[in-house]
Amino acid sequence: MKRIVILISGRGSNMDALLNAGLPARFVAVISNNPDARGLATARDHGVATAVVDHRAFGDRGAFDAALAAEIDRHEPDLVVLAGFMRVLTDAFVGRYHGRLLNIHPSLLPAFPGLDTHRRALETGARIHGCTVHFVTPALDHGPIVIQAAVPVLPGDTEEKLAARVLREEHRIYPQAVRWFCEDRLLLDAAGAVTLRKAAEARGALVSPPLDA
Repeated sequence: MKRIVILISGRGSNMDALLNAGLPARFVAVISNNPDARGLATARDHGVATAVVDHRAFGDRGAFDAALAAEIDRHEPDLVVLAGFMRVLTDAFVGRYHGRLLNIHPSLLPAFPGLDTHRRALETGARIHGCTVHFVTPALDHGPIVIQAAVPVLPGDTEEKLAARVLREEHRIYPQAVRWFCEDRLLLDAAGAVTLRKAAEARGALVSPPLDA
């Protein structure tokens, strides 16, 4: 059974979705850079060990990442999952966990990397938005894509309404991506592409506005 460490910075809603998904895995720790992260209490309620590596206690990103890696490695994980972890990681840290570091991003990458994705989608007039699970690489929000989910951008949408619609899909696809990893179904090749073993053929399409509007 795969051992998983989850990294959070705040409420940890994606963490909660993972912990409730009945995955064939053992969640060995939840670690936060923020001692006030609400998700730490949630993790403890699930019986998962927690730890804090406060980034404010370190003089630079390299020192913080080294301390974070030491705490992670203490739990000997097969997979490290970023679930709302709001720190930019150094190349050395990312390389240490190559092929076993997953993140979820609230856009259809490569569109809208970085922050404020919902606002940017609305400002550009995007008709379709969504979320992406990807392997982490040194290039921010540009790692190999595992799975994506799309939602329509509706008339009258606000950032909050659109974010809530996307978050529901995040809670659906992140557990699926982690399940595939645990089942050894994700193949990451040297060119940086992900293949899913025994994948079903994709069906249908999301068109927004609908063709019959």
